Amino acid sequence: MPVDLIAQMLWAHPFQAAVLVVLVLLLALQSFGLFTARHRRHRRYQEQAARALQRLPQLRDDAARIVWLRKMNPYVFEEMLLSALSAQGHRIKRNASYSGDGGVDGQVWIDGQRWLIQAKRYAATLSAAHVSDFGLLVRREGCRGLFIHTGRTGAVCREAFSHYPAITLISGQNLLMLLSGDDRWQHSRKQPAPRRTTPR
Repeated sequence: MPVDLIAQMLWAHPFQAAVLVVLVLLLALQSFGLFTARHRRHRRYQEQAARALQRLPQLRDDAARIVWLRKMNPYVFEEMLLSALSAQGHRIKRNASYSGDGGVDGQVWIDGQRWLIQAKRYAATLSAAHVSDFGLLVRREGCRGLFIHTGRTGAVCREAFSHYPAITLISGQNLLMLLSGDDRWQHSRKQPAPRRTTPR
């Protein structure tokens, strides 16, 4: 639309033009406000995660550490994981928002390979449905996945994990090693060589 035609329309309807300008400005301010609020919240959780990573080794023992992790804000737990991976020299990618993430709580590149991260901070037994959903997502994305949780892993869940070899389970001692910067947690992501099924 030519500029002179727009100017004529605005000149002919000044009240509607003023309302339109005000609406556009309000929408822009609201979008900016939402962006900055989300940015502040991300920064706040990252700062809390940094403090939590410093406090974790000061707790009495490993059992106390797991209990403490189970009680923390789930978003702070996610940020702890990403910060710990970053501190070990891995490239990470944080989500733009904490909700509506499609089952991915972040990404990490280890030895050039992309891994999706699913973080579950709870005390209950892990849900096999969560494992299956994440396994299907990793399969669709054509990459690998770290399923990291503070709960208990029952036999049903271990069976679910066996159907998705691209997922590595990180919990218990391996989780504490990851958070403490001990790279031995990475041994759990190394898959054993497949067994030979044909006779020699």
